[in-house]
Amino acid sequence: MKKTLILTSALCGLAFGAHAQEVNVVSWGGAYEKSQVEAYNKPFSEQTGTKVNMIAADDPATPLKAQFEAKNVTGDVFDVAMADAIRMCDEGALVEIDPAALPAGADGVAAAEDFVPGSLSDCAVGNIVWGTVIGYDKTKFPDAAPTTVADFFDTAKFPGKRGLPKSPKRTLYLALIADGVAADEVYDMLGTPEGVDRAFKKLDTIKKDVVWWEAGAQPMQLLADGEVSMTTVYNGRLFDAIVAEGKPFDTIWDGQYLEINAFVIPKDAPHPEAAMEYVKVATGTQPLADQAKWISYGPARKSSAPQVGMYNDGKTEMGPFMPTNPDHLKTAVYDDPEFWADHSAELAEQFNSWLAAS
Repeated sequence: MKKTLILTSALCGLAFGAHAQEVNVVSWGGAYEKSQVEAYNKPFSEQTGTKVNMIAADDPATPLKAQFEAKNVTGDVFDVAMADAIRMCDEGALVEIDPAALPAGADGVAAAEDFVPGSLSDCAVGNIVWGTVIGYDKTKFPDAAPTTVADFFDTAKFPGKRGLPKSPKRTLYLALIADGVAADEVYDMLGTPEGVDRAFKKLDTIKKDVVWWEAGAQPMQLLADGEVSMTTVYNGRLFDAIVAEGKPFDTIWDGQYLEINAFVIPKDAPHPEAAMEYVKVATGTQPLADQAKWISYGPARKSSAPQVGMYNDGKTEMGPFMPTNPDHLKTAVYDDPEFWADHSAELAEQFNSWLAAS
């Protein structure tokens, strides 16, 4: 079996040699790019002999859209938010990807069943799952630590200011969770006027104690400066503060808001065969697990979770920090791009009116 696999990989490499010796991958740069180079690109190049050119963008969806509209596509694979992937697929900019063409998980489960919910769409294959979670300063609560979204809203039992983003998408769901709505019923509730009113009513209970943030770096600064005792925050930034900086913070995973990044292939990509093979290799069980050695984002495959090991410091177990850890998924709210496509404008208007009201 091992010889067969080696021979198959070698033949794939020879096949690519006839078509392309490189593939252009457009991603987000920084530590995230580093994690992809180590976990995805190096194994891919070793297996196929194809060079990977990494191209950084503030948001890869922007050059993808520009290249497609200009009919001058130079990227082969783009790493984009799932909402952008769905939108551009609907616009006819992307190649459709059949889940049956993707490799099964390391445990033999078919790809269609192995990827976490929402990480496969007609034109996109998920790679990471990241969460908006609640971070808190442990020194502020020496007697009893908060553990739930309800605790975040309980300023009597857990005193202090709260950090929240100026965004209906990442606040309304949290209010409903705190008010007792089950994670899998949040969107049904938000799709009704009564549900929206219920969310705002719950937000009213802490409105005077909220410090609003707009950029991803702000909540950690608010927590570090002592301006808030708890805040919602992107899980990767909170991990860095806890592990890399040694801050006395901790995570509340209850009610985390999960979002997915995915690989897409534009129509008229210069190296379409190599692009498809890159997506297959990069989103296999082991590469997705290996990325977690470099950054605290969860792999989009269920079979990758048991393979997640140590952070690259050689001493930090990454499993407890993964948003896709099975324990953390129990009360997670998954992003619903289609819901927000239908309701974003109206909810943003209501949210801004609520903010402006005294």
